[in-house]
Amino acid sequence: MPIIRPETPEDVDSIRYVNEQAFGQEDESKLIEKLRKRGVLTISLVAVHDGEIVGHIAFSPVVVRSEGSSFEAIALGPMAVLPMYQRKGIGSQMVGAGLEECRRLGQEIIVVLGHADYYPRFGFVLAKPKGIDCEFEVPEEAWMILELREGALAGRRGTIRFQPEFKEDM
Repeated sequence: MPIIRPETPEDVDSIRYVNEQAFGQEDESKLIEKLRKRGVLTISLVAVHDGEIVGHIAFSPVVVRSEGSSFEAIALGPMAVLPMYQRKGIGSQMVGAGLEECRRLGQEIIVVLGHADYYPRFGFVLAKPKGIDCEFEVPEEAWMILELREGALAGRRGTIRFQPEFKEDM
């Protein structure tokens, strides 16, 4: 199993490569670079196997707004593993480490736009039935939420707002 650790400045090129290989495009790596440049990449972890970065996961802040109120949450994503290392538990190991770091930082609510068959194993459930919408159209089965503290969503509803300059990349 790989070592999961926080990214370092020396990891930036490898993180870009992992995301581009995993997604087959540059959109996710460009998003990560924008988040990093703006100082809002709250958590950025890499998976290292035999000295090579084979995976990356990122978490960044979002705001949930409703009429008259708002609260903060954190978004998981993107999460990427080099294709030759996929389906070996590395993604699960990174998600687990990321969720633990979120707990350590006092985060209570995490949202993810991801595979409906993957994220429920970590406790994610559909967000819309919990009263949390996304500001842009997303498949309902892929829009999920996790309460790291039981009851964190009690009495809370709203729409996730991403920073305007990132909308085109989401």
